[in-house]
Amino acid sequence: MPRPLAALIIALTLLVLTPSNPALATDFTNGAQVFAANCAACHSGGGNIIRRGKNLKRRALGRNKMNSIKAISSLVTNGKYAMPAYKDRLSYQQIQDVAAYVLQQADNNWKS
Repeated sequence: MPRPLAALIIALTLLVLTPSNPALATDFTNGAQVFAANCAACHSGGGNIIRRGKNLKRRALGRNKMNSIKAISSLVTNGKYAMPAYKDRLSYQQIQDVAAYVLQQADNNWKS
């Protein structure tokens, strides 16, 4: 393969594999702020004031199949039962950040 063509293929491959928007990286600080403003009233310290078994602790997240950013993001976006939907209140990035924050806190047993 001629060198210019190989270089072009490599450049295009890197372009496709590189995130197009570095701002979409997870921002745990933003996730903490979103959580404090929107979630902490019901989920302070990873608890749940409405349904104790639906808390945000690692064990409960696993039991309820909410132990991934995708699952938590879907729940935050669409709501379920007493949990309201936040799709009209939070941006996609805020939802991703708060989901990542919840998992991080669960891994840390909700210790600051």
